[in-house]
Amino acid sequence: MKSSDLKKRLRQDRAMVPVSIRMPEDVVEDLKRIAPQLGFSGYQPLIRAYVGQGLRRDLVRLESPPNLASLIESLRRHGVQDEIIAEAIAEAG
Repeated sequence: MKSSDLKKRLRQDRAMVPVSIRMPEDVVEDLKRIAPQLGFSGYQPLIRAYVGQGLRRDLVRLESPPNLASLIESLRRHGVQDEIIAEAIAEAG
């Protein structure tokens, strides 16, 4: 995530929209119980923090370019010949 996007996400005055979700009662009770222990004013800010953490992690993973070495190893494990991999790299480069 770009630093400018991160700065926008950290602003306290961002517009909010109401969202309604169904959650198991015991999960909500656990959230209410641990929120103050983690420094949150209530369970809803804790839920927002959990969602934000997961979202940021997935955005980084999904928006980052693939690791070329990992991709090549994966292709080899799937039986793609080295010559074909080399041709594909040359075409893409």
